[in-house]
Amino acid sequence: MKLALHWKIIIGMVLGIIFGFIMNAYDGKEFVSDWIAPFGKIFINLLKLIAVPLILASLIKGISDLKDISKIKTMGLRTIAIYIGTTLIAIVIGLTIVNTVKPGAGMSQETIEKIKMKYENDAGVTDKLAKATAQNDAGPLQALVDIFPSNIFVSLGEAKMLQIIFFALFVGICLLLIPKKKAKPLIKFFDSLNEVVMKMVDLIMLFAPYAVFALMANVIIAFDDTEILLKLLNYAFCVVAGLALMIGFYLILIKVYTKKSPLWFLRQISPAQLLAFSTSSSAATLPVTMERVEEHLGVDKEVSGFVLPVGATVNMDGTSLYQGIAAVFIMQVIWPEGLTFTNQLVIVATALLASIGSAAVPSAGMVMLVIVLESIGFPAELLPIGLALIFAVDRPLDMCRTVVNVTGDATVSMIVAKSLGKLHDPKPKEWDDNYDAVK
Repeated sequence: MKLALHWKIIIGMVLGIIFGFIMNAYDGKEFVSDWIAPFGKIFINLLKLIAVPLILASLIKGISDLKDISKIKTMGLRTIAIYIGTTLIAIVIGLTIVNTVKPGAGMSQETIEKIKMKYENDAGVTDKLAKATAQNDAGPLQALVDIFPSNIFVSLGEAKMLQIIFFALFVGICLLLIPKKKAKPLIKFFDSLNEVVMKMVDLIMLFAPYAVFALMANVIIAFDDTEILLKLLNYAFCVVAGLALMIGFYLILIKVYTKKSPLWFLRQISPAQLLAFSTSSSAATLPVTMERVEEHLGVDKEVSGFVLPVGATVNMDGTSLYQGIAAVFIMQVIWPEGLTFTNQLVIVATALLASIGSAAVPSAGMVMLVIVLESIGFPAELLPIGLALIFAVDRPLDMCRTVVNVTGDATVSMIVAKSLGKLHDPKPKEWDDNYDAVK
């Protein structure tokens, strides 16, 4: 019997974790870094390689297929409205849990000092603070300015998603506005490019179980202080519990609105979820998410091509939930006087706005967390200590919240497709569908 892809990935993940612990026990970190980790990096590079042409081709083709400019407005407004709604719910869930459990209330001064000494001057912490400062120094409308590219080739080269989405929308709309005869050659080109890139996804995914093994082994060897990890277990539990509730909320939406089985949905999207967990990057996972949503969930290309790239950039439910919990946890530990109702309302608003500007890359949530904390007047001299408190467990929690981000994108794409009558029976494709004709 042929083993399903998600089971192969799970096996690779489990073996990678076991191998990582064995290498930790026998001082094999250098071996993993030199000889195992590069295969994970190659896999991520391949996914990033096809992300940009996939977004460009699928979005231009999708918009040109709508035949009606008013449909773009309808789809866009529904997408953004649902994304904002789910993000608000995520933040409220996070704040409810952290205020109920109070994970920071019982942390000893000794533990705080140990974490502070280990991580306060860590390069990762100082890097996040520097990036947050640079983002804060920009003007209030800089995020809007950044959507409009001055050179599309630079945007493509640097994978600036919002700029690419704007350009693709612009081209797609212009294709609708010119005579069909003149638009047809370019539409055919992007249709063909989309098919080629989707086939690339199928081929790259053959390597996924081995890449996940490499990625997980590399993650495990990075955890060098299990004592601090155990001390932060209550905080980590709050984040994971909140993320699990958010997944449950998505499954309710799938069942109630699309009338599809939640278990069926999880089976179809699980390869993208597992890759999101392994890579901690919504952007790297995007090609796989698009392939699963289109071919295995039955969402039309014109919907998935718009909703998913936008979601990978502006819909960060898992990150927003984490920011709410992390901000209150840090305040519970080192700034309890700041825990006012007004400040928590500010956290809701700032976390919502920060999720829109959050990059779809590993640990971007920590950069946005600094902005959230600064918005409530958190003392600047305590910021390095605050980040140090959560830095030790940020990577495993980042892996978990990326799963929620990707699941949220897939859920919203199904809801939007259903509302527009663009949800159909899935038609999965395999990498070797046309192999017999060319071998």
